[in-house]
Amino acid sequence: MNKTNSLKFLGILGCMLVGGLLKAQERKAPAYPLITHNTYFSIWSNTDKLTESSTQHWTGADQSLLGMINVDGSIYRFLGKETTTYKTIVPASDEKAYEVKYTESEPQGDWKAANYTASNWQTGAAPIGDDAKNVKTLWKSHDIWVRRTINVANPASINELFLKINHDDNIEVYLNGKKIYTKEGWTNSFQYIALSNGDKNALKAGSNVIAIHLINTAGGRFLDFGLVEKLKDNAEKVQVAKQKSVDINATQTIYNFTCGKIDLKLTFTSPLLMNDLGLFARPVSYVSYQVKANDGKTHQVKVYLSASSNIAVYRPTQEVTATKYATSKLSVLKTGTVEQPVLQKASDDMRIDWGYFYVAAPKTSNAIQFVTAEKDAADAFRKGNSASTAKQGKMLALNTIIPFGTVGKAAVEKYVELGYDEIYSVQYFNKNLRPWWNTSGKETMENQLTAAANEYKAVIQKCEAFNKTLYADALKSGGKEYADLCVLGYRQSIAAHTLVKSQQGEILWLSKENNSGGFINTVDVTYPSAPLYLIYNPQLLQGMLNGIFYFSESGKYPHPWAAHDLGTYPLANGQTYGEPMPVEESGNMIILTAAIAKAQGNAGYAKLHWKTLTTWVDYLTKEGLDPKTQLCTDDFAGHLARNANLSVKAIVGIACYAQMAKTLGYDDVAKKYREIAESMVPKWIEMADAGDHYALTFDNKDTWSQKYNLVWDKVLNLNLFPQKIYDTETKYYLTKQNRYGIPLDSRKAYTKNDWILWTATFAPTQKEFEALVHPVYKHAIETESRVPLNDFYDSNTGIRDNFKARSVVGGFYMKMLADKLNSK
Repeated sequence: MNKTNSLKFLGILGCMLVGGLLKAQERKAPAYPLITHNTYFSIWSNTDKLTESSTQHWTGADQSLLGMINVDGSIYRFLGKETTTYKTIVPASDEKAYEVKYTESEPQGDWKAANYTASNWQTGAAPIGDDAKNVKTLWKSHDIWVRRTINVANPASINELFLKINHDDNIEVYLNGKKIYTKEGWTNSFQYIALSNGDKNALKAGSNVIAIHLINTAGGRFLDFGLVEKLKDNAEKVQVAKQKSVDINATQTIYNFTCGKIDLKLTFTSPLLMNDLGLFARPVSYVSYQVKANDGKTHQVKVYLSASSNIAVYRPTQEVTATKYATSKLSVLKTGTVEQPVLQKASDDMRIDWGYFYVAAPKTSNAIQFVTAEKDAADAFRKGNSASTAKQGKMLALNTIIPFGTVGKAAVEKYVELGYDEIYSVQYFNKNLRPWWNTSGKETMENQLTAAANEYKAVIQKCEAFNKTLYADALKSGGKEYADLCVLGYRQSIAAHTLVKSQQGEILWLSKENNSGGFINTVDVTYPSAPLYLIYNPQLLQGMLNGIFYFSESGKYPHPWAAHDLGTYPLANGQTYGEPMPVEESGNMIILTAAIAKAQGNAGYAKLHWKTLTTWVDYLTKEGLDPKTQLCTDDFAGHLARNANLSVKAIVGIACYAQMAKTLGYDDVAKKYREIAESMVPKWIEMADAGDHYALTFDNKDTWSQKYNLVWDKVLNLNLFPQKIYDTETKYYLTKQNRYGIPLDSRKAYTKNDWILWTATFAPTQKEFEALVHPVYKHAIETESRVPLNDFYDSNTGIRDNFKARSVVGGFYMKMLADKLNSK
């Protein structure tokens, strides 16, 4: 972008911001973390006001937490929304099996009409798609046309008609020939689409036909659908609490409300403190209520929390059981599926449906607990009912009322605990592994909940102290916008992992590649995530590398380069990604091992794996300088030959190996590989030099790309590349910035915010660093994509291309890591 256009753009932007300034200031995040422990126990609010939406799992499935407060008989809702209740008119396959007629050849005539004859179409069972494990009819072509005959007895009696549909991807839906729904794009769960009265009037008593045309443009294929009725809400309406503020810290999200004459401070705490792995791995979060009068008088107060059994299911149609019991110190509610299919499935868009979800409160709080159907829960609180009305069923609610009694101007605080016992977390080379907190198999969830209650005050104090320290360090490193991004990345990155111990006794900190394939322990997800763990506990980064080293060293992965992944979460039995990324993953593993050595002040971990590292570095010396056609971590961009940024990774990786050899006293080895790396640098410069920048590929000087892999040259003090490269690239990047960041490269407008922050870290000045970070911060508080922070998006619109809730936002901490390592 030239200077004139830059000024024009800034002027337009200024005008746009004046009107939207207040709104921009209200937002702190695209989604707000509430309960964040691992990839299964991860609950978020996707709206700026906590009462504007139901809380959800990171995948987008509803996992309702509903909070209300009774003040002198007046009831206010402060958390979530009441569940919408639907009655099935025509079941989708999650409720009842059904068949359709379908064809993959474009049909002749009016295939949408109710009286169309589809006698030459095939018959198949739903759902339809390309994942053989999860569908009943396989579809692998570009288009499919589907017809389903349905019977409806009395359409006139239906209140509000909704289309219940899950599709991938572009779709047109017709009811008796009338178009009722169209969408470009896909869903990844059932959506409920309100149909107009005109659409509803197309439904006849007796036989009807739903006809669909579905197009696959990319990725997977899927179709399942039905019709439902939204039932009338006859319940008495409650008032909505007035949200005054929301703040996000590293371990806490804090809301302040006015509920009539009472002020409520609501705090969600997930105590993810990496210096204490026992606490870090304890799967218990606190929901704390602090109440006080705001009018100088006293009031009678009760606080209510309803937690959905959907937190313990994959699909809402799964049957659950719920029990109420007590320990010596706690009142407890517990729920889980009847089926308990432990580690029976592996997928990306998946919730856990084994193990048990717990809601507990100290007996000293005099909590009243009971179980109801989810649809009846709020009404029970409104009417003062607290009897359990369900023990087994679908979509139950675990309800907890905490009486505060008489409350005046002095603040009173009480809390509940939410916990999850997975029983077994992952399968690792065919061995089921228990969660870290129960490696022995002798620990109980009741003990974990009791310990969390006993340590409540101390844990909260530790979290508050850590929040302040982290923010101050981030502020010092990169300024306010950078610090806010680091806070957003903290719990999200951690909650995309699980902590276990292998059968060999090694720590395993295993990531799930959320919303981008579902792979477990992906090396090129570990790579961008690493800075966060290098700062706060390098042992956890070892836990991200141990499984990959074992895969090679056990002979299970026989190639002379590092694997891409260990499987599909939660089954870590060997790589399931379709092809290797030889230079990418080998370079990543060597660089991260060197980073551990630098952070720990010794290369002991590298020494354990020296033979494997040597195999990988020899591969890089042979293939790394001018890489052949292959994928890199940005695999969504497709295969690329002669990738200059990938070449940087190889050169840096070789120098990292030399640095570790030097630390271990292998001086001859260090000298040899250092010379190899140094000899590659001038060749790289010659091949990549495009005048005012360095090219994306060596064979096309009209291209450019972010050279984010260069950052390790600075962070690890390798001193390989001349300063001119950093100066030139940074200056060029600043001419290429769009509203929400620098594109990844010259091919498209999309970008990755983790890589932007790596690129910014090697900027020559703080001013340039902050200039590169600013659009990334704007994206976080302005993007239309209201999901746990998305790392892959269009740099012009801010709308996500894909990905959400991924661990890679741990890469935001690269500047803090650079400052920490270079201050030693």
